[in-house]
Amino acid sequence: MVRRIHVTGAGGVSLAAWEYADPPKAREGEPPRGGVLLLHGLMGRASHWAGTARWLSERHRAVALDQRGHGQSDKPADGPYTREAYVDDAEAAVEQLGLGPAVLIGHSMGALTAWQLAARRPDLVRGLIICDMRASALGAASQREWEAWFKAWPVPFATLADVRKWFGEDDPWVERPSPSRGAFYAEVMAEGPDGWRPVFDPAQMLRSRETWVYDAHWEELMQVRCPALVVRGLDGELGRAEAQEMVRVLPRGAYAEVADAGHLVHYDQPTAWCGAIEPFLDDLLTEG
Repeated sequence: MVRRIHVTGAGGVSLAAWEYADPPKAREGEPPRGGVLLLHGLMGRASHWAGTARWLSERHRAVALDQRGHGQSDKPADGPYTREAYVDDAEAAVEQLGLGPAVLIGHSMGALTAWQLAARRPDLVRGLIICDMRASALGAASQREWEAWFKAWPVPFATLADVRKWFGEDDPWVERPSPSRGAFYAEVMAEGPDGWRPVFDPAQMLRSRETWVYDAHWEELMQVRCPALVVRGLDGELGRAEAQEMVRVLPRGAYAEVADAGHLVHYDQPTAWCGAIEPFLDDLLTEG
């Protein structure tokens, strides 16, 4: 079962939310639980969470959101693509879908959105999982690297096989062959008259990124009052020292890492990823 649900985001932007399995039936006499909202990273889409969502649905109602500018959600030419807009959209999704108090699971930019919402609306969030997102500022050089990287994409791609090969092997950013990375990017491509292109506008992605890349986000971490788990891939973008400092800064922080995984932790090692977050989710259920 795959079900699309409409969410009205900030400024009336139409957002697509997705359930990939039927939610568990409530047991008689059991109090209602909040759900889980899954937030993809920059350039991602809800379907990147499909495997995690199906696994979660054994005990939770799990919903993944196509954030503005991504997937099948609206991509307004004028945006806004600010931090406030993304956080407002996530807040609207939790409220309109009746997920609160929710567990928020975010990857990369989606993790930043998740912890900013948790800091702003502690009444809506009972648990937080941060997947491979840094709290430190990345700076102007990082943004310039991304601009150059987008220009290097050989679009349009003739076939999806070409997409998988370029992002999994030929991309200069790839240190060693990564079929999971190729599959990740193949999922955000759509076929047009001249070949395969991304479903997002790279210029909008850069606008989204520039609203957080120059700033550090430690203060907002300090304001997260719910239990929070920081997960990193052993070869990901979030280093161990910074991850452990994030755990220290979080009032109720915990740490996990996944071996043989890069930045796309849940795509590289889906079984190990679920194993890393399961004890944290079990503890949340025990707390009620």
